[in-house]
Amino acid sequence: MSEENKQSLPLLSLKHAYISQVNNLVLSDVNIEIFPGDFVYLIGSTGSGKSSLLKTIYADLPLKEGNAEAVGFDLVKLKESEIPFLRRKIGIVFQDFQLLPDRSVRDNLLFVLKATGWKDKVKIDERIRYVLERVDMGTKHFKMPHQLSGGEQQRVAIARALLNDPELIIADEPTGNLDPSTSEEIMLLMKEICHSGRAILMATHDYSLILKFPSRTLKCDGGKVFETLQTRL
Repeated sequence: MSEENKQSLPLLSLKHAYISQVNNLVLSDVNIEIFPGDFVYLIGSTGSGKSSLLKTIYADLPLKEGNAEAVGFDLVKLKESEIPFLRRKIGIVFQDFQLLPDRSVRDNLLFVLKATGWKDKVKIDERIRYVLERVDMGTKHFKMPHQLSGGEQQRVAIARALLNDPELIIADEPTGNLDPSTSEEIMLLMKEICHSGRAILMATHDYSLILKFPSRTLKCDGGKVFETLQTRL
């Protein structure tokens, strides 16, 4: 983390947080801080709590014990009516892309903008064009998802996550369905996005990517979250 990042307020802060699924405690005494410009990996075996942690951050799971703030929202006191506003400031990228199969690339992005309150047609067109150019998909706005490769679909998914200019991006296994060379392309794109001042928290099983693109790494194991060295993962 740079000195400049350390001087700013964290975009994500969990202190003594206890994360549960239904009534089952998944992670206990979680303490995490992520600042603007940080790129943080989240690793751990299947069932170790990675997804539960990510879902807690974007308020898909309620946090009942501990202290937590994400992009200026108190996750413990968060009202249901505030969740859409939280999610406008958090971009989410999934492993399986989750594009609407019956709509073009442009219409997938249009759907999200309209759902988050955009109404000005000129601004909508400008924003869609901008985010697609950011991910090198500007010439494929008319394509249907099935006409795209896996890497191209993930680029569109990243563009979708950028639509509302989020401060924090949550990426849940974004390279999980991609071949190694395409995974590297996606990593380079995400690193570039991070350098623009956004923070990225990325869950992954691909330890070879972590070795190739080393960065701060958190591990879920034994009901805890702790920082781990990146050698010998």
